[in-house]
Amino acid sequence: MPSKTVTVGSAIGLHARPAAVISEAVVNSGAQVTLAVDDGEPVDAGSALMIMTLGAGNGAQVTVASDDETALAVVADLVSQDLDA
Repeated sequence: MPSKTVTVGSAIGLHARPAAVISEAVVNSGAQVTLAVDDGEPVDAGSALMIMTLGAGNGAQVTVASDDETALAVVADLVSQDLDA
């Protein structure tokens, strides 16, 4: 599965607000997308709760994976943005 590693841009990390934005984008894409930190177990990026379980703070490296290149690019971009602004 193609993947891209990006740095978390949200000032407080992937907490409730950024997780909700990311999971909504995944659900709307209809694609299967996963997120993982430090070679950990990937979680379903369509679930805000699962994203929050990663504990990914600002500056953490997160690997986004999906067979859908568009969804991969969109989610990678969202993870790297400060979604708290």
